[in-house]
Amino acid sequence: MNKMIKKLLILTIGTLILTFGFFFFIMPFNLTIGGISGIAISLNAFFPQIPTGIFVMIMDTILYIIAFIILGKSFGVLSIYCSFIFGGSTTLLEILLPNFKPLTDDILINLIFGIIISAIGMALVINQGASTGGTDIIAMIIRKYLSIDVGKCMLVADFFVVLLGMYTFGTKSGMYAMLGICINSIVIDKAIAGLNTRVNMMITSDRYKEINTYIIDQISRGSTIFKAVGGFSDNEKFVINTIVSRGEYIKIKNYVKSIDPKAFVCISYVSEVLGEGFTYDPVDNPELEILPGGMS
Repeated sequence: MNKMIKKLLILTIGTLILTFGFFFFIMPFNLTIGGISGIAISLNAFFPQIPTGIFVMIMDTILYIIAFIILGKSFGVLSIYCSFIFGGSTTLLEILLPNFKPLTDDILINLIFGIIISAIGMALVINQGASTGGTDIIAMIIRKYLSIDVGKCMLVADFFVVLLGMYTFGTKSGMYAMLGICINSIVIDKAIAGLNTRVNMMITSDRYKEINTYIIDQISRGSTIFKAVGGFSDNEKFVINTIVSRGEYIKIKNYVKSIDPKAFVCISYVSEVLGEGFTYDPVDNPELEILPGGMS
């Protein structure tokens, strides 16, 4: 239950961040930077009496039926949750701030800030095995069958939305939007990689048994112990290898330093770890839960 509450909290925060970037930076300039939100902006131009958020929810409903069939129940339920938060919060902001003026008249600044903020929120959602709806779902389906990065899949899906926006609002707006989806693709992939970054630790110490016990019992991570021979001393040594989060790395480093100041610790960063105790691919394994553990 606690894991689900944490997941829903992260999904809520990510969706609200996306809403903030979309409403305050993207919408005022009619920047149709892809997604169902981009289509909704175009439709709102033809039917201004219908809020953009309503268009978002209607179109998302159709795509969620497809998501349930192809991507699984877990992905579909969590994505519907995010969609209603996004559509509802956008509609609420439109009602509360009907004549909102952009913070600056510079369309490029709004584009860059809007894209970066929205992409960070979207990355949080995707990293939890969900979607904010719309072309995100199309991108996840493409990824499922072609194994392409999410950001690149979204670039393909959003390209056609930008063409619609270019037809509706003109070439200049469309060119800015085209720039926007390119930035969006890059930021999402980088943000997801950053969220999944782990620390690979190689620890050489005479007190390796105590350190290994600490990693297993206190940090709740697994480890692998290698036998090695010192190249200079020609003495037999033992090397502990473990992969942990950044916060866990700090704890282990401080512990090693406290019991063996002469211990040799080497670290490297890995962009993603798949397996028990770490991340899993929500598209390929939509029903799996993340379990505590690690290397054994």
